[in-house]
Amino acid sequence: MNILNKLGFGVRSTDPSAMDPTIPQSPDDDSPAPGQQFAQFGAGCFWGVELVFQRVSGVTKTEVGYTQGLLHNPTYEKAAKESMERHQKAFNRKIVTEILPAKKFYRAEEYHQQYLAKGGRFGFKQSTEKGCNDPIRCYG
Repeated sequence: MNILNKLGFGVRSTDPSAMDPTIPQSPDDDSPAPGQQFAQFGAGCFWGVELVFQRVSGVTKTEVGYTQGLLHNPTYEKAAKESMERHQKAFNRKIVTEILPAKKFYRAEEYHQQYLAKGGRFGFKQSTEKGCNDPIRCYG
């Protein structure tokens, strides 16, 4: 057993009903407000990526969540376990980044939204001011 398994990563859900390959993977119903555009980005740690985009001039809203998975209404814990299992097997490929069309997006739990701006786990609030280039510290 490797260290990731000991920490609880890479273990699939014991509830087979939690994963469903028939979950609709169509684009979201999200649509931008008049005069705005919508973009969806996939990244490893969504807290740091969200803070980067919050600092970009012209970005009016950020929202973190889950996409491209086989879980309906996933939680952070379930998505992390399912994702790690799949990625452990995929890391041997020469190129691990895929550019894919956006599919169903599930908003993450409320405590993940603007997580670093609110102070994260240790209460160290980080600036979302437009143009801010302070280092981003991702404390889990």
